Amino acid sequence: MRRLPQPCLALITDRTLCPDGSLVAKVTEAVANGVGMVQVREKDLTAGELYTLTMDLKEAIAGRALLIVNDRVDIVMASGVDGVQLPETSLPTTAARRILRVGMGIGRSVHSVQGAVNAVNEGAEFLVLGTIFTSRSHPNERPAGPSLIADVKRSAAGGRAPVLAIGGVTPQNVAQCMEAGADGVAVISAILGAKDVGEATRQMKHALSEAWAKRAAAALATLLGQQRKEHDQDSSQR
Repeated sequence: MRRLPQPCLALITDRTLCPDGSLVAKVTEAVANGVGMVQVREKDLTAGELYTLTMDLKEAIAGRALLIVNDRVDIVMASGVDGVQLPETSLPTTAARRILRVGMGIGRSVHSVQGAVNAVNEGAEFLVLGTIFTSRSHPNERPAGPSLIADVKRSAAGGRAPVLAIGGVTPQNVAQCMEAGADGVAVISAILGAKDVGEATRQMKHALSEAWAKRAAAALATLLGQQRKEHDQDSSQR
């Protein structure tokens, strides 16, 4: 699969937020304003309906963002999109890999450190980790908080696959996800539920990029500090 943007802003579809049939138009606008990956997740559609929607989105996006489909490996194969997002209870990653064509990517939704480690060991190329904050789509699920991101990044899975945080992410709390080590975020209502999809996307992308840059600057400062300390120690021993 084409490499995920860094940092990655992913958008998950939800037709219920587009009652006027504007989903494709809203997704297209979001991609034009900074979304780097779109996941088609419409569990109630028939195979034929889901295929049609996927092809409509593929044509509208026109390669400007990665396009993946939730769970349905058959739709991925039929539509020729970039990959599949497997729920934690879906097909084993190894089984999906045997079906998918070369170049098609596999993401895995996970909710724990062990789930992340298992997914990466089986060959998942990126992880969608949650629920981080209280979300509209999972109102009764207790949020894990950004500490789960940090725990996963410290685990055996941490450096082997990008981690996208999901669940109630907004421009106001996205920095917490990035500070904990996330490589990006996945959102639904923060963009599709906004009155102005383009502006909502730009705000999220700006907050995400700003947090990413601050983390990179902090890491560089730490590295330079260590190098200065080592240099001073070497000088004092001469």
